[in-house]
Amino acid sequence: MIRWAPHRRFTPIGVDVGSRSVKLVQFTADGSRLVDAARVDIAPPSDAQPATEQHAAQYAERIAAAVAKARAGREFRGQDVVLGLTDRELFLQNIRVARAEGPDLDRLVMQEAAGRIPYNVGETEIRYLEMSDVRQGDQTLREVVILACHRPVLERVLSICPLAGLRPVAIDVEPCALVRSYAAQYRRDEDRSQRALMIHVGYHSTAVVISKGEEPLFVKYLEIGGQHFDEAVSKHLSMELPDAATLRRNTGDRRGDMQDPEIASSIAEGIRGVLDRLTNELSMCIRYHSVTFRGQPLTRLVLSGGEAGPQLLDALSKRLTLKCELSDPLRNHSPPAHVGRRGQWDVAVGLALRPLDL
Repeated sequence: MIRWAPHRRFTPIGVDVGSRSVKLVQFTADGSRLVDAARVDIAPPSDAQPATEQHAAQYAERIAAAVAKARAGREFRGQDVVLGLTDRELFLQNIRVARAEGPDLDRLVMQEAAGRIPYNVGETEIRYLEMSDVRQGDQTLREVVILACHRPVLERVLSICPLAGLRPVAIDVEPCALVRSYAAQYRRDEDRSQRALMIHVGYHSTAVVISKGEEPLFVKYLEIGGQHFDEAVSKHLSMELPDAATLRRNTGDRRGDMQDPEIASSIAEGIRGVLDRLTNELSMCIRYHSVTFRGQPLTRLVLSGGEAGPQLLDALSKRLTLKCELSDPLRNHSPPAHVGRRGQWDVAVGLALRPLDL
């Protein structure tokens, strides 16, 4: 009997589990139309990783309930999902190895990874992103980013799916999803030939990715995020942390002419130190790129994540000598009115658009 491969009419649902929310996005198979997008808030975890099996089970149940709530009454089709891994689940490190191809490069990377990964290698899933060749002294080496996930952590992530009635068809990593989201926004040949700096500011950390079109060149996580801004405001204004977070968020979401000038000024003063730390770290990333890839400048900075708003964009524009733009991964679609800050959808969009033959 002849068996025909099923024709896929829709992408899998991209499921982005953040620190404060779960976001779901799905497109038609060709990516031309948004099927639906939904977001459900969750309470920030007290720890970066669940400490015990009981906590891990409770975490999975909590996330599965949020995913089920996000799907309820929506237009999502099917049960296939692509899940994402962030710095909370990954061990990530940049290394340089001798130039090689295929199995030879695999062997060199695995040899390096075995001595760096803080887990038993036999209990770890290891992948790597191949970057560009770089000069180091009189040598030309291959830049590589190791991505390792301890298998118990991976199993915890996957345990969400049966609880939510979903079928995982792939697992991706946040940096790759960010690059894919960027490429979906900037489609011109000129854009694909240029180098861009993507800054994804989340609650716990900031992902920094430099790419040329869909080719990643640099990946780094900074331990600076919305939590640190909230803590700074809380300390500066002598407020409880939840109240400071609400005040900062509400002020940031208002147009400039609708903000209380005194409150806005106090918040700006409170976060100045954290903002300086962030821009100093970003400046070092930009400097690394300029030294490593001489004569190939960055053309734009694209700001995304739950913290991506006009105030942060303006602050970065004043401190960095780059054209700065807010990410809008749904710019070519007609998203529901409830989507809020567009930049927070970039990871979910990138997961949904992941080719399944990778």
